[in-house]
Amino acid sequence: MSHGKNIGSAIINQMRSHIKDLLKSLGYSSLYPPQELAMSNGLMDGRSMLVTTPTASGKSLIGLMGAIRALAEGKKVVYLTPLRALAMEKFNEFRALQTLQLLDHRQVRLKISTSDFDVPGSKLEDADILILTNEKLDSIMRHGLNWLDKVGLFIIDEVHLIGDRDRGPTLEIILTKIKETCPRAQIIALSATISNSKDVGRWLGCHLIESSWRPTKLVEGIYDYGMVRMNGNNTFEVKRSGSTSSSAAIDLAIQSISEGGQALIFAETRRRAVSLAGKAAGQLTKFLKDSELKLARETSLRILDNSDADVNRTLSSVVANGVAFHHAGLGSKAREIVESAFKIGIVKLLTATPTLGAGVNLPARRVIISSIFRYDQEYGGNVPMSILEYKQLSGRAGRPAFDKFGESIIISDSRIQPSELYDHYILGSPEPLQSQLMQDGALRMHLLGTISSVSRIKRSKLFDLFCHTFFARQHGQENIVKKIESVLEYLDSEDLVNSSNDEYLISTRFGKRTSLLYLDPQTSVQFRDNMKSFRANSNYDYLGNFLSWIVESNDFYPKLSLRSKELKLGSELFGSNEWDLYRDLIHRTNSRSLVALLKWVDEATERTLSDIIGVEPGDMHRMVENAQWLLYTMGEIATLFKIEKIVEEIQNIKLRMEFGIKSELIPLVGYEGIGRIRARALYNAGISNGQKIAEVSESKLAAISKIGPSLARKLKSQVNQDKKIL
Repeated sequence: MSHGKNIGSAIINQMRSHIKDLLKSLGYSSLYPPQELAMSNGLMDGRSMLVTTPTASGKSLIGLMGAIRALAEGKKVVYLTPLRALAMEKFNEFRALQTLQLLDHRQVRLKISTSDFDVPGSKLEDADILILTNEKLDSIMRHGLNWLDKVGLFIIDEVHLIGDRDRGPTLEIILTKIKETCPRAQIIALSATISNSKDVGRWLGCHLIESSWRPTKLVEGIYDYGMVRMNGNNTFEVKRSGSTSSSAAIDLAIQSISEGGQALIFAETRRRAVSLAGKAAGQLTKFLKDSELKLARETSLRILDNSDADVNRTLSSVVANGVAFHHAGLGSKAREIVESAFKIGIVKLLTATPTLGAGVNLPARRVIISSIFRYDQEYGGNVPMSILEYKQLSGRAGRPAFDKFGESIIISDSRIQPSELYDHYILGSPEPLQSQLMQDGALRMHLLGTISSVSRIKRSKLFDLFCHTFFARQHGQENIVKKIESVLEYLDSEDLVNSSNDEYLISTRFGKRTSLLYLDPQTSVQFRDNMKSFRANSNYDYLGNFLSWIVESNDFYPKLSLRSKELKLGSELFGSNEWDLYRDLIHRTNSRSLVALLKWVDEATERTLSDIIGVEPGDMHRMVENAQWLLYTMGEIATLFKIEKIVEEIQNIKLRMEFGIKSELIPLVGYEGIGRIRARALYNAGISNGQKIAEVSESKLAAISKIGPSLARKLKSQVNQDKKIL
């Protein structure tokens, strides 16, 4: 990878001045050792580098300093992150560059984009710095936008996720394309420790910057029956309150809190995280001051104001005692409250599933791994976590602003000797990263995406691109060629790609649309085939069938299996007529997700969805968001194949899915300020559409529950505006 062009001394002096101002604004008195290492090895000369250093060692600042150089050269900066939550965190960090006078006569333009995969990305063209998820950049590349050649710096966060089963293939393919299509751009790849970092660095064309330095010393150990053995054979005793691993985790947490720290317990499941928080809540209050308890109870009321779902009621009860739990089932507002309360010290103990380890940065003085076992869906049972995952979790130990050290402690398990745990996890090195690109679904998607991004592509050029992947480096080119040929046969047979010309590959209109919709080709084929076999008639159950197609697709998540509880409650959940309509579909799909989506558009409350159907707010939000997207893609495929009746029905179901409403409320939710609750209040008052709003007086409108004078005035104004347009 190129070191970039030489730049004049005036610009160099200007960059130094900007870096000095940046450090001052961020509160740095001097650079951390890893940052000094990056600077002395060509960071500001445009040298590409793979930076592998522990959590909280200042990797983000390396990216910020690199961005100053790219902007000085008149180039764009792209920051890639695997998660939406991390994208927002990085967006806020990069706002620091907007306070500096980096560009003549204007402020640095910073934009973030994490979804909307069918939008070309041309609206991002005027940005100087772009914060994107990996999938969003992949989508942009498929649209073939020409502003990518103006990018002078790609910063890739969490690059070790190239070895992740789900996220790895997309990250690998966009890195391959960056290397091949933007060879003059600087790459700054950031990660915690990677055991095969030299191999990854060579593949990326990056100089390796490795450091074990961290701002707070990390000490690691194993808990076994009241005794903890730490690094260097230091040991200490913990007062025991019971004989289970749950009580041991809580004992370790309370000991740290009693000494003025905060604690973070990683549990293997959501249920265990909630259980640990509940058990700890009763023991923690004696360590809190009255003022701290007051703040904790105020925070707990904010959680209840947000939702009355069972998970929120449970969360509120433990937060009142200075404890919280954190997992993907929480709604976004509840997660925000918990994260903020932990950061400012209102919550002293946080129990969490391991997903937090790869998410937002919430360090604690003591991190406790309550079990090293995890359920593996592919294996069908519990397996020990990887050393890499352990190192990611232990990296959360130590709060740089408050602690001189951080502690990571594993609770021993009767299935493995404590000495074996110590040797394997504490002394062990993370497993080498392995490419995940050759999974069938990933290869289908990325082969079609590559072919569709140009008008036509030489077969030899396609093979050449994939022969530059990390997989090809690890496993040899001959293995990848056979796999590609097999997938190309599938794409050709399903009319996604035309390969009749031996030299060139061309995507069909169907293939191009599938690629731009960012669908697994198998999902697109399934939708097409279902719609082509569709026969319109007055009795056809559009809602049930369309939603069953969605939950059965490869692209739908989260997929929740049906429990006997939902089957027993069938007619009570839906009413006898609806149950007769949906029963066979629900049995066939065996999907609790389908039950939840059907009840969502039936205006079920969050409490019903959570407490009766067992779909927590966070899962329901992702499910609805994903279903909306898949309904949109289904509509686009129906449009492509000119199946007008399906297009019409999908528009209505999409609106119902967006707002969670029955069909009679569709005419009302188009007005600003009207969601499912206010629309239902209007409808129950006899106001079913805009004409009815126009006919009723403003005072009567304002008197309706949930409406009030301000919204009544706004509704009248909107209706009058509609009349003028008509």
